[in-house]
Amino acid sequence: MNSEIQTLIANVGFPIAISMYLLIRIEAKLQTLSDSINELSKNINVMSSK
Repeated sequence: MNSEIQTLIANVGFPIAISMYLLIRIEAKLQTLSDSINELSKNINVMSSK
C-alpha cells in the first residue's frame, strides 16, 4: 500500500507541480504582454486622433 501511494505521488504529483510552476511563470509574461498591447493600442488611438 505504501509503495502504491509513492507511485501515485510520483506519477501524478510531479506533473502537477511542473504544470503549476510553468503556468505561474507564463501568467506573468502574459500579463506583461497584455499591458504592452493595451499601451500600444492607446498610443495608436492618440496618433490617429491627431
